Amino acid sequence: VQLQASGGGLVPPGGSLRLSCTASGRTFSGHTVAWFRQTPGKEREFVAAIRWSGGGSFYSDSVRGRFSVSRDPPKNTVYLQMNSLKPEDTAVYYCAAVPRTPIMSALFSSGIYDYWGQGTLVTVSS
Repeated sequence: VQLQASGGGLVPPGGSLRLSCTASGRTFSGHTVAWFRQTPGKEREFVAAIRWSGGGSFYSDSVRGRFSVSRDPPKNTVYLQMNSLKPEDTAVYYCAAVPRTPIMSALFSSGIYDYWGQGTLVTVSS
């Protein structure tokens, strides 16, 4: 499956953005889809994940209550709605997918994901 991430841009602190991750080649059925982010010199950091079948969602402590992950089956797309953005949210955001439902503790590890999108840059600055 090929993933296409989009929706990044420049937004002032307190603003909102919605990122999209669309799959081609196959559907997200049976997959877990996650968002990670990365800044220069740092490891890729888990942000959020959603189980396509059942829709259970998971968030890192740093974004819980501000970000929301959702899915749109007809469009084969996963969204990351980001509200109340802070300068420390500035990063390249990647979507990733794995064709199974890992246990919750495994979701936070980038190594379990088989497919990755190309990344989209989010800059939070005034």
